[in-house]
Amino acid sequence: MPHADASFVPGSQLEALLDGQRNWVSNLANASSQIFNSLQAFPAHFGRDDHKAVNWCGFYIVDHLFPPPRNTKALPIPGDNKKLLLGPFCGKPACQFISVYPNPRGVCADAFNRKESLIVPEVDRYPGHIACDGETKSEIVVPLLLRQDDETEAIGVLDLDCLAVGGFDADDEIGLNRIAKLIVSSCDWYSR
Repeated sequence: MPHADASFVPGSQLEALLDGQRNWVSNLANASSQIFNSLQAFPAHFGRDDHKAVNWCGFYIVDHLFPPPRNTKALPIPGDNKKLLLGPFCGKPACQFISVYPNPRGVCADAFNRKESLIVPEVDRYPGHIACDGETKSEIVVPLLLRQDDETEAIGVLDLDCLAVGGFDADDEIGLNRIAKLIVSSCDWYSR
């Protein structure tokens, strides 16, 4: 399979989109669009073919980085539950949240908790896979890791789905990890 690195996702274009903007919502919106549309532009590999296209690209971000609700009577949920909330993406509608603690489920939760990328060649064979789009056959999830001092905190994930079985490989993982590092370093991550 082709590779989600600088040859398909022009790094200089992504850097230019992120330059001068530190807001994570704006940067993740542009990044998901840039990655998705760059991969769609290569029909021999990931393009618009109904059998091999990348059909989803986006982000899930840990809930405490989102602003608190306003003008609502909803009470905060007590306990130590931690969720990833749907962030900017390109593709069909997706799950609104993914539980990562205390009952993690799915590829995104596993990549987040392990703080490592996961390549799933056949999603139907992955225990606990969450099927947002039944047409998806393979997936790659890369954690967004914020390094401060001697600590590394997972703050979210970059998730890509593909219509082909075995749509991603180790070279894609290397390229997407490079992109994830660029995105994390280009944003201000504030928590409540």
